[in-house]
This record gives sequence, structure tokens and C-alpha cells, in this order.
Amino acid sequence: MKIGFIGLGNVGGKLAGSLLRNGFDLTVHDLDPALVGRFVALGAHATTGPLQMMQDCDAVITCLPSPAASALVVEEMLPAVTADKIWMEMSTTDEGEVKRLAALVIAQGGSAMECPVSGGCHRADTGNIAIFAGCDRPTFERMLPTLTTLGRRVLHTGEIGTASVLKVMTNYLATANLLTCCEALVTMKAAGMDLNTTYEAMKISSGTSFVHETESQVILNGSRDISFTMDLVKKDIGLFQKIADQAGVPLEISPLMVDIFNDGIARFGPRELSPNIIRRLEEATGLDITAPGFPAEMVDDEPEAQGYEVIPTGLSAPVAILKAQAAAQAEPAKPVPAE
Repeated sequence: MKIGFIGLGNVGGKLAGSLLRNGFDLTVHDLDPALVGRFVALGAHATTGPLQMMQDCDAVITCLPSPAASALVVEEMLPAVTADKIWMEMSTTDEGEVKRLAALVIAQGGSAMECPVSGGCHRADTGNIAIFAGCDRPTFERMLPTLTTLGRRVLHTGEIGTASVLKVMTNYLATANLLTCCEALVTMKAAGMDLNTTYEAMKISSGTSFVHETESQVILNGSRDISFTMDLVKKDIGLFQKIADQAGVPLEISPLMVDIFNDGIARFGPRELSPNIIRRLEEATGLDITAPGFPAEMVDDEPEAQGYEVIPTGLSAPVAILKAQAAAQAEPAKPVPAE
């Protein structure tokens, strides 16, 4: 299968690298020709743009910074969509927009899948990131070998749109974790606690989280480099707030988080690294929240391994029964021995 990949940024470049490293026939495209050149030097093919890529490839993956960018790309490649073509959206995007674009692809006779990722750039780099896949089951099964190369744990979330909703939710939770970690670290420093000891206390306790075990490390190092910026956080938590508003849920924490990041962007700029939201508290207290021994950037300590489909809790038994029934129906009838 020939795979196209559009968007070679912080996340997309690492995901595309997993495909290339594992022997996929890969064509790449990005507005930055230097990024394309690096992949071509490693064995990937270049293309003139999205239309040509869809003509030449069986499946085209987009991993772009905004719904508007995805729309431009998909609308450009639509004329080349045929019955054997698949569009795979790996961006964090809006449910309504991904449904709209998927409908355009399906109307052309092709297939569409949304498959956003979660787990950080360091895990995207090793193929160990989690993937949410929203699409019909046949398309999911057709592309599962590709998904289990791109990621370690792959969850089929249901129809188009469901993966985007869940992905936005996880980014909302990650942002909430980041803000509480910032407040905890600054408060412990102000209370006279050693920050190395504080980090370990948080890590081994009920207060730990994935965000603490990753982003707190680069905060304490001082690099604050998690390859994610404040404008992207604002986009994601804004999408979560939109979902809540549409569902009539009167959230209390979410609007405050939006206000905090609006303030962070006003102070430090939209492209400031997202963990530097802690600078608001550092400036307010005059404290330096750094400590020795922490890495400047995260590196995945899990070896790369083939991924697998995750079955939702409580559904594994029914799924196993259905698979067994399907296998039994596929077996030829056994002849009845003569008496």
C-alpha cells in the first residue's frame, strides 16, 4: 500500500518517520521544502501537492495545525478521490468539520477515517503513541496494520466524529493536569520544600499523572520544551468548551482554563511553549521553579513495539463471542458420516 503524508511538523514528522522506518512506501508533502528534503534523503518520495498525492497513493494522511488547513488540503485532493482511496485525518480538529470533510470524500466514492493521536511527541517518535480511530469498521480493519505501526494502542471509537470528540477531551484533561502541576510546584517551592523531593512525592502518590511525569520534568529543567505551544492549547481547550456548550453542560473549570491561556498568550505570545504557562506564577511570586537532574526534552523509554487494538472495558467478551461466531460461519460445513 502506498501511503501519503501531509504535514511534517512536530507530531506529523515523527509519525511519518515511523512509517518510513518500518518500510512503508511513503510520499510526503509540507509547505516547508526542507522538511520534505529530509524525508526524501531517507527514501521517501516527494510530490507536487495534495492532488497529485491522492492520485499516486492508496491512502493520504493529514496532520495539520488547524481545521482550516485540513479543509484546504482535502478540498484540493477531492477530484482524485476514487473508490479505492482513503483519507486519514490525524490532526486535532473539530467534530463538525471532520464530518463535513469526510462526507465530501465519501461522496466521491472514497473512504474516510479520523485518527488523532495522544501521548506526546516523544511517543510519536517511537511508534508508541495512542491512536483514536473514528470510521466504519471495514475501513478500520483495512487500515489497522498502518495504525499499529504508527501507534502502540489503537482504539476504534465508532463513527466519524467520535475520535475528534474524545481527543479534544484528553487534551482538556492534559491541560488541567498541567495547570495543577504548575500550581503545586510553585506552592511547594513557596512553602520551602525541595523541588526534587516534591517531584518524587507527586510521582509516587495518588497525585501523579502522565502530564506530571513528562511535563513537570521539562518545567523543572527550565527548557519547558514539550514541542507544544500555547496557541495549540487554546485551540484544543476551546474545542472542548464548544462541545460542552453545544451539549448544554455548565462547566466551571474549563472557562477558567481558557482565561488562563488567553492571559498567557497575551503575556508571552501564541508560539510560547505551553509549559511556560508556569511563568505567570513565577513572575507573581518571584520564584524560580527549576531543579537539577531533569531532562531538557522527553525521550520515550519504551522500546518500539507492534501496536494492537484496544477493546473498551466491558466489551471484550461480547467482541470475542462475535469473532468466534464469524469464524464458525466462515468454516465449511463438515460432512455427516454415513451410518
